Amino acid sequence: MRSRKLTHVLDDIVRLWDTVGYLAAGLVVMAFCMKDMMWLRVVALTSNVLFLVYGVGLGLVPVWLLHAILLPVNGWRLWQGICCRCIGRREFVRE
Repeated sequence: MRSRKLTHVLDDIVRLWDTVGYLAAGLVVMAFCMKDMMWLRVVALTSNVLFLVYGVGLGLVPVWLLHAILLPVNGWRLWQGICCRCIGRREFVRE
């Protein structure tokens, strides 16, 4: 009986990680379909966070390492976009 409960708990945990992974992947697809760079960065940042949770939770070093690198990149680019819009420019600064 106890083994059966443990199996159900483990199944629920696996479903939770799968849900996080699928949600993160869906956000990546959504980001590729976006035209507005500001919203693209917001969605990309959200997917980076979810992939970090997914990768760390399942011990997938390449996944969490990639998104740990991409998170500050997307954050920086979003900050640049916000600053450009605040001063009236419509495009991101190109460096």
